[in-house]
Amino acid sequence: HPDFEQLNKELDVDLAIRNEETNEFFAQFNTVQNIQHVVLIYENNEIAACGVFKPYNKITVEIKRMFVRPEFRGNGISKIVLHELQNWAKEIGYNKCVLETGKAMPEAIGLYHSSGFKVIPNYGQYAGVESSICFQKEI
Repeated sequence: HPDFEQLNKELDVDLAIRNEETNEFFAQFNTVQNIQHVVLIYENNEIAACGVFKPYNKITVEIKRMFVRPEFRGNGISKIVLHELQNWAKEIGYNKCVLETGKAMPEAIGLYHSSGFKVIPNYGQYAGVESSICFQKEI
């Protein structure tokens, strides 16, 4: 969807700034090929936010590409996106969500804590990555 493509580009720019020299490492895990579950949020007919999930294993999805445009932040939109992703995953048979974010992203960390996610040991490609923090939630 063109609106998701636009937000995805904006997210990549934001992450490149925040991740600095580690951005190339993280960027390899942020491809959107084969993504089939995308939530888009609009405010006044303008694209405001997105998030996606993809299967991680038979019972778990991985939440990725969470982004709210700066002009729409602070209004609870990220909670709506996250809630919709969890509901959708549960509706189609998953019972757990995992995700990774950067320690330099306090807004994301706060969102996940306030949404009932618990910190877990870094999983998969993030194991041993000091700048990452991973979360999990039963849905």
